[in-house]
Amino acid sequence: QVQLVESGGGLVQAGGSLRLSCAASGSFFFVDGMGWYRQAPGEQRELVASITRSKRTNYADSEKGRFTISRDNAKNTVYLQLNSLKPEDTAVYCCNAEVQGRNYWGQGTQVTVSS
Repeated sequence: QVQLVESGGGLVQAGGSLRLSCAASGSFFFVDGMGWYRQAPGEQRELVASITRSKRTNYADSEKGRFTISRDNAKNTVYLQLNSLKPEDTAVYCCNAEVQGRNYWGQGTQVTVSS
């Protein structure tokens, strides 16, 4: 079993920054791909960014240049730096991790951007 615990969400003014963290724990040797998704009220969940174990990254077009995903393989932790935040970035941000061919999800952390 794999557990993912996110942290770092909160309330921030437009233009501000936040750093999200997601730590994976459990019985495994290593974590494969990791990523961040978000879901706003009334909207479908969408990919924000993903990163492979070799640290190759992929971003949704709308976040390129504002968000940065990174990971620390030794800590089984993925990070998401959110800069120049906009009110439309308000959502629950969830961490995803692939371990031995299975996908796991965290509970999510709320990010609220005020105008």
